[in-house]
Amino acid sequence: MRSILIACAAGLMLGPVVAGTEPARAVDHGQMGQTWPIIEPDLMSVIKAKLDEAQRTGKIDDLNREFARKAEQRVMRPVPVAGIRAAEQDRSWEYDPAIVVENDIRDHKGNLIAAAGQRVNPFDTVRLTKKLIFINGDSQAELDWAMARGTERDAKIIMVNGSPFEQMKAHKRRFYFDQSGVLTQRFGIRHTPALVEQEGQILLVSEKAIPRGKSS
Repeated sequence: MRSILIACAAGLMLGPVVAGTEPARAVDHGQMGQTWPIIEPDLMSVIKAKLDEAQRTGKIDDLNREFARKAEQRVMRPVPVAGIRAAEQDRSWEYDPAIVVENDIRDHKGNLIAAAGQRVNPFDTVRLTKKLIFINGDSQAELDWAMARGTERDAKIIMVNGSPFEQMKAHKRRFYFDQSGVLTQRFGIRHTPALVEQEGQILLVSEKAIPRGKSS
């Protein structure tokens, strides 16, 4: 066994030496095929030609009208917030709005407002003056439930689906939309209708299971 290991070691050491004794040789394999220079059309020229053709045929006007129609649809009926479903059971939890300041915060005169590491609660200085009500605007049951929670002075109705403009026209009050689900994600809301209201220094978030008709 020892002799085998010695022989292998010797082979490893001699390998590079033997390989180095053979001079490198360049081999001409001849021309493999005809070649041509790479010629690419100017990208801006191609785009301009396509736009000129679309303008000439009137297609660009059709595209502009379609773009305007889709933009209007998106404004009138925003993209629904993904993952929100109708509540089947009541659920509630607390949401603490306090944050820990990472860096000193000063006013325009340099006076210290909050020091780094300080815990700051916005409810120390302000209050949530209106309840926040999250609904599926296409559910008549949820809409009726939200409308019964108070006037526009008492509550903000925020949709996760539906058309706030249609309801503003019908009910003569402001409706809002949770664009991209920013608020529902922040509060952890996964079902509607949901209610957010202040209790002391925290927010109480509740999802409500409500009776639903056939249209909901």
